[in-house]
Amino acid sequence: MSAIHSTRTDYAPIAPRGGRIALWTGRVLSGLTIAFLAFDAGIKLVRLPIVEETVGQLGLPAGSGFGLGVLLAWITLLYAIPRTALLGAVLLTGYLGGAICTHLIAGSPLASHLLFGVYVGLAAWAGLWLRDPALRALLPLRR
Repeated sequence: MSAIHSTRTDYAPIAPRGGRIALWTGRVLSGLTIAFLAFDAGIKLVRLPIVEETVGQLGLPAGSGFGLGVLLAWITLLYAIPRTALLGAVLLTGYLGGAICTHLIAGSPLASHLLFGVYVGLAAWAGLWLRDPALRALLPLRR
């Protein structure tokens, strides 16, 4: 029997459930992610000395913290608006991938720095998945 006509049920999608608990859990996760990203963008935009120092330690050009803050502020805004949240999540994934790569090159600690982008990305996508039934239907969990 071909894979297309398989009768296996062990990979059947779990029905995309909505409900108030999933919706509110998604909103809380997304809200916490947005709050963190807004804070991170804000400290870059006001050019705090610690940001400029950290940017230098990571091997980035002096003053690039401001540009990263502008980029992150736009991505955060896209993620925060329901109609553009999916685009914001995709762009955020790219931004966080760059941050992970930068920390890897700089030799940053694994759990606290290198994987922090993974933690933020997981929270962002989980929040969006829980609050968006269309995304749950597109990317269902499997047994």
